[in-house]
Amino acid sequence: MTQPRGSAAKSAALSAALSGAVDLSALKARAEAARKQPAPSAGPPAPSGDGPPPSGEAVIDVTEATFQAEVVERSLHQLVVVDLWAEWCGPCKQLSPVLERLAAESGGAWVVAKVDVDANPRIAQLFGAQSIPTIVAIAGGQPVDAFSGALPEPEIRKWINSLLDALRDKLPGIRDAAAGGAVEEPEDPRFTEAEEAFERGDFAAAQAAYERILDVEPANELAKNALAQVKFTARAEKADPDARAKADADPSDLTAQLDAADLEIAENQVEAGFKRLIDVVRRTAGEDRNKVREHLVALFDLFDPVDERVMKARRDLASALF
Repeated sequence: MTQPRGSAAKSAALSAALSGAVDLSALKARAEAARKQPAPSAGPPAPSGDGPPPSGEAVIDVTEATFQAEVVERSLHQLVVVDLWAEWCGPCKQLSPVLERLAAESGGAWVVAKVDVDANPRIAQLFGAQSIPTIVAIAGGQPVDAFSGALPEPEIRKWINSLLDALRDKLPGIRDAAAGGAVEEPEDPRFTEAEEAFERGDFAAAQAAYERILDVEPANELAKNALAQVKFTARAEKADPDARAKADADPSDLTAQLDAADLEIAENQVEAGFKRLIDVVRRTAGEDRNKVREHLVALFDLFDPVDERVMKARRDLASALF
């Protein structure tokens, strides 16, 4: 399900997988059953989910017991963006603060529903999340769009805005926020410049723009991820379209092998692309082996580090090298 981070294809593939395929009734039943159990101690009752959702909250922590009220029923009034995260997830620590800040700025048009997947694995299973962070937009009680991986803030803002535009006439919370005159924070012009260059196919300009950001902010993970995506896309578009046939016909053709792996990754044949290069590492030595190894490691950087395919390929690469 996970494709290279930052790609439009990734969001589309995940959204298509969710469309009409996620049944929230199982968690609804589980939550309702939990609410019928007597409270373990005195205190405020658990939310019943009846009536309109609470107002003024931009970020809410969600469990299996509160999922029905805080996500499904809330989504009948406003857009709910489910953030599947974990404490050990590095990209989550980059992405979550961006989502939370944008939600706070929205004037109540949407909220972030944070789900710790370690504490609530059934919710992650419900959405078929194969890696984290995975972000799922819920409206009208159903998933409407999704992406995985840490995207740059301008891409996230654009994604949210497109959802709000599409749902403005359907959810009262969005209409109310619009009527309240919530003001959008201006986009970061540095990322806007890079994105616009990427969209018009000027990969050299996009690369230069992201590199300028990193010159000033070397630890900016969003710029690093975007830069890796730009470099890969530029290389994949230049790849020989017949590379796979040439590589299969002549295993010693190193250029064909590298191009073929890029094409396979671009088409989401991730395991095939990784395996191809690991096999080349096994049968080469010296500079050729190092060139293939560096190419493969650069491909790993396109994905979430905890993606199972990446972790397996890293193990296989270590075995091939040593």
